[in-house]
Amino acid sequence: MTSATAIRGAEKLDREPTDAESPACRAEGCLQEIHRNNGRALLRFLRGLVSSDAGHTAEDLVQETMLRAWRSIDAVPTEPESQRRWLFTVGRRLAIDAYRKRQSRPAEVALFDTEPAGSGNEAAEAVIAKLTLQQAIAGLSSSHRAVLVELHVKGHSLEETATQLDIPVGTVKSRAHYAMKLLRDALRG
Repeated sequence: MTSATAIRGAEKLDREPTDAESPACRAEGCLQEIHRNNGRALLRFLRGLVSSDAGHTAEDLVQETMLRAWRSIDAVPTEPESQRRWLFTVGRRLAIDAYRKRQSRPAEVALFDTEPAGSGNEAAEAVIAKLTLQQAIAGLSSSHRAVLVELHVKGHSLEETATQLDIPVGTVKSRAHYAMKLLRDALRG
């Protein structure tokens, strides 16, 4: 070996690796190849392990398996069969961990399936509220009651109520406001 060849070899060792030669870039390229070669088979395998109602879990497990492969890229075998066995083993262990985690916590319930817990005497409270409201309405003047009936029972607009009762719209607004205030006060106290 000549001294010029030795110097060129030493220069290669002393220089910084380019972006294409950096370890992170090599790992990324290796992981892309691993995913391209094994991703679909791994997803099919994991879908068979998780319940059918948790379809998104298989995709999550594939991502976690690939993340584990990237974190320990040097431990992933390079031979295709060994590589696939390694990925399937990691994926299976992750699926088992996910299953155990789901089993250790209470079952998830959708919010629309739940009913607020009552005190047990809801019927009595409903009857009392209805009687109180009837008494409060009976305590209103006939003009206030007529406005409330037109607006809230019959569902008329302010203008329709004004026409029906033959009073100005401003008077309808005023009577509705004071009637509702009287009802609120009666129901609170």
